[in-house]
Amino acid sequence: MNLVDYGRILVRRGWIMVLLAALAAGGAYFLSTRQTPTYRSIQKVLIQPARIDLSLTESSKSLLANLSEYLYSSFRAAEVIEQLKLDMTPDQLLANVDVVPVALSLSIEISVDLPDGELANRVAQAWGERLVLYRDQENQKNRREDQVNALLQDVPRYDLLAPRPAINAAAGAVLGLLLGGIIVFVLEYLESSVVRRREDLERGLDLPVLATIPADGEG
Repeated sequence: MNLVDYGRILVRRGWIMVLLAALAAGGAYFLSTRQTPTYRSIQKVLIQPARIDLSLTESSKSLLANLSEYLYSSFRAAEVIEQLKLDMTPDQLLANVDVVPVALSLSIEISVDLPDGELANRVAQAWGERLVLYRDQENQKNRREDQVNALLQDVPRYDLLAPRPAINAAAGAVLGLLLGGIIVFVLEYLESSVVRRREDLERGLDLPVLATIPADGEG
């Protein structure tokens, strides 16, 4: 098949691809607008050693994993629930929290996903404050030059995590086009063996047709 043949196929059956793309995009957008929104708030906590030297900085990086394990705990979740008077269990809250150590910036990121953006901010900040309090208590046991401080980098701000109607609609349109293309290909394949015109026979046999028998009633 050459480009002309593909063009004829698109002209004849392209509406299938367009229709499926429109239906898929509209369906994805509609379903997205009916979903309960989820907001993500991130609290960044900086880990700062009292002395700026290589050995303490490297030790602080090793400490990030330990501090992350300390934060990602049902005990911390229970403390945050008690502080904010939340109506949920520690396991329910912990399922919506993620704690990620970032060695490059010597920090820990606490992300909270909840249907209420303002509540997500409060939870993320309260969780970060648990780490600040913990490090303050631990620093009291160490010499000043060996202390490692935890500081809140900024107040957390939430963003919409899901759903994303526009993105989902675009993805639906692409999938609709692909599905339409497959259907068009299948239809063309099934009809490729059906001979309706002289051109179909010549293309199938790769031979010229010298004569044809006219249909009944034709002169």
